[in-house]
Amino acid sequence: MSVTRRENIKSGLRVSIVLKTDQRSGKLTEGIVKDILTNASFHPHGIKVRLESGQVGRVKEILHQDLS
Repeated sequence: MSVTRRENIKSGLRVSIVLKTDQRSGKLTEGIVKDILTNASFHPHGIKVRLESGQVGRVKEILHQDLS
């Protein structure tokens, strides 16, 4: 599932994001999506989200998708 397409990212999804400050190192931060901040349907570097923790970054991996 592509992390560059907005339609694949939903609130409540467990994801890994890269924070702006970690872009050079590529360090990933895990959390649950609270808000989707990218308005476009596609972004080549990943869809920007806000996690429930308040951290903001671009989605690099989808870790868990609720199948219900």
